[in-house]
Amino acid sequence: MTTSRRVSDFVVGATVLVVTIVLIGTVLWLKQADLSGKTRHLVARTRDVGGVALGNPVVIRGVRSGQIESIALGERGWVVLRLGMERGIDLPADPVVLLTASSLFGEWQATITDAAGVPADRELRAAIAEARTTGDTLAGAVLPDIAQLTSVAGRIAGDVAKVADRVQVAFDDQAARELRESIRNFATLSGELAITVQQQSKNLDRISGDVQRGLTTVNAAAANLNAFSSRIDSATSRGELQQIVANSQSAARELLAATSRLRAVAEGLDRTEGRLASATARADSVLAKVNGGRGTLGLLVNDPALYQQSDSLLRELRALVNDVRRNPKRYINVRMF
Repeated sequence: MTTSRRVSDFVVGATVLVVTIVLIGTVLWLKQADLSGKTRHLVARTRDVGGVALGNPVVIRGVRSGQIESIALGERGWVVLRLGMERGIDLPADPVVLLTASSLFGEWQATITDAAGVPADRELRAAIAEARTTGDTLAGAVLPDIAQLTSVAGRIAGDVAKVADRVQVAFDDQAARELRESIRNFATLSGELAITVQQQSKNLDRISGDVQRGLTTVNAAAANLNAFSSRIDSATSRGELQQIVANSQSAARELLAATSRLRAVAEGLDRTEGRLASATARADSVLAKVNGGRGTLGLLVNDPALYQQSDSLLRELRALVNDVRRNPKRYINVRMF
């Protein structure tokens, strides 16, 4: 009795254990939990997720590479997606996340692609640019699904129908009459244009004749130029042009020598000018001293009394000389022994 009870308890415990393990394994399998550490996680943010739900696949280059693990509202109205990716898969150089409908039955997926490959849609690119942020968070946006495209197509069809109705209303009998009148006016204008062309054809003939004469003149000028070139060629062959070049070189050398001599003369004039300036400065200093009455010459120039005395002395010397001439014996006494 005791042995059978123990066997029953063992069977019950084993059954509970197996059921628990199966339940845990089933839950982990349903949640696709990563027990081996082969999954890496990415975070993306977008303004809207469309019809994306948990467990939708993450696709890179058309290959399923993970799944969406969580969707939550973040700060300032952003929707944050947590993506579980297989390790070892290389991301594009500038990765962005596009949320798109993968079928017509409401299935969605998250496609990771390069920003350069995003469709050339202004609103889509603006949404991706707005979602960009610093760090490892990827920018995301929602591509329009079939329903949205159908709605847009319906609105376009309605607009086209409205335009057609307006055209039909505008194109009435009055518009038809005006169109016929415009056609008649165009026919009249065409006739007048044909007459004008016929009249101007004569002028074109005259102009073509003038052009022909101008070409003849140009040909004559070209012949003269050819003759001139021949003369230059013959002069070159006889050595006349070389002689002219040699004479020009000799003249250039003589001009260079004359320039050197002229430069030397100019330098001598500069030195002479310096000496003249020095002499002028010294003479100015001497004249300043004379004008100021300094020195003998200054006294002679500036003292009137000395001038008057000198004049008086000269008069007395003249009187003495005249007296010596008239009465030499008074001053000279010669005795002979």
